[in-house]
Amino acid sequence: MTRRQAEGHLSSLAGAEVVLGVSGGIAAYKAVEICRRLVDVGARVVPVLTEGALRFVGAPTFSALASEPAVTSFFAGDHAIPHTRLGRRADLVVVAPATARLIGSYAAGISSDVLTATLLATTAPVLICPAMHAEMWGHAAVQENIATLRRRGVHVLEPESGRLAGGDEGTGRLQDPDVVVAEAARVLAGERAAAGGGSTEIGDLRLPGGLGDFDGLRVLVTAGGTREPIDPVRFIGNRSSGKQGYALAAAAAARGAKVTIVSTVDLPPPPGAGVVTVETAAEMAEAVLSRASREDVVVMAAAVADFRPKEASATKLHKSDGVPDVVLEPTLDILAELGRLRREGAGVPRVLVGFAAETADLVARASGKLGSKHVDLVVGNDVKGVGTGFGHDTNAVTIVSEEGITEVPLSPKREIADAVLDAVSSLLARSGQTSPSKEIKC
Repeated sequence: MTRRQAEGHLSSLAGAEVVLGVSGGIAAYKAVEICRRLVDVGARVVPVLTEGALRFVGAPTFSALASEPAVTSFFAGDHAIPHTRLGRRADLVVVAPATARLIGSYAAGISSDVLTATLLATTAPVLICPAMHAEMWGHAAVQENIATLRRRGVHVLEPESGRLAGGDEGTGRLQDPDVVVAEAARVLAGERAAAGGGSTEIGDLRLPGGLGDFDGLRVLVTAGGTREPIDPVRFIGNRSSGKQGYALAAAAAARGAKVTIVSTVDLPPPPGAGVVTVETAAEMAEAVLSRASREDVVVMAAAVADFRPKEASATKLHKSDGVPDVVLEPTLDILAELGRLRREGAGVPRVLVGFAAETADLVARASGKLGSKHVDLVVGNDVKGVGTGFGHDTNAVTIVSEEGITEVPLSPKREIADAVLDAVSSLLARSGQTSPSKEIKC
């Protein structure tokens, strides 16, 4: 989502009481801009800063930008019990950045400062936005704490990949302020929709009627690009990073699904999701087809090789031996095979989603795949676009179904994932298939 688009989608925050928690990480500097943007869209913002946060940013900055002076301790200000006052008033609590220490304290129920006390004292929806070094984010303890908070209904905006403090690269960077504020709007609108039993619109962005619309459903997502060996060293592959597949898995898990990821990449899975690691198209085919009878939804987001070497050399090929004579053969089309099984009455899965990574004729090719492979949705992706396709944290897609074509503009891949799952949810609702399926043997 671009900044201009995001600003048009934030009406749910107008007039809302938002507690903005800031914990002690280098990404605290981004919280200044988050505070300003929340105020700009009409939210009444109260910053709550930990002692660690004050080592990176100053309370006067937040006090000048926010609706009320920043709260930095139990004993500053006129109110004797600021955490209960803030917890009761809040329509939404946003913590950005949320450090590993803050997340651990919150998960354990330890009120070591005014921010964690406020988190424990509120019944308002909470959105935490983690930021830390990649190794910390991937640590089992942090991921277990995240899973605990999610089970309790806390919303988590996962960090993005990119440059970290000290010049390192990896997953752990706080999402941009635009993305944080847009997610805050989505959370608040979604909670209000769930309480009212209906759906809510933020501008032209429709949110499902309740964040648990996939409760009890089994969802399988494929992710990454397959590798077809030429010899023990070399392979035929592609540029897929797996980010869109993992975003789909995280979105499905957040909406209540039991998720399995069949993956060729080493990315941290969303808490609670199972991961089946594969490398080749044949391995992916076996993993998907052997599980499809148990799944309600299969999303084939992986970039599966169309061809593989007919015979891989058992030893490394050397340049001195001359140019190798590599004969290619087609791989099994997993998406088409799933479509064939459904067409022949196997009933697997109930909703089948394919992806089409293209460089030209996007709509025509996606529409063609819809019919030829007997799928319900095809997500067309122009991989030559700016900020789209392989390796990016953003994407722009065209969702093609029998009902028509939906354009999703440049947005974070998590928002793309929710748009795809919204389309899946609509298909299930129209067909009356809203309860989990029973196993069907192929």
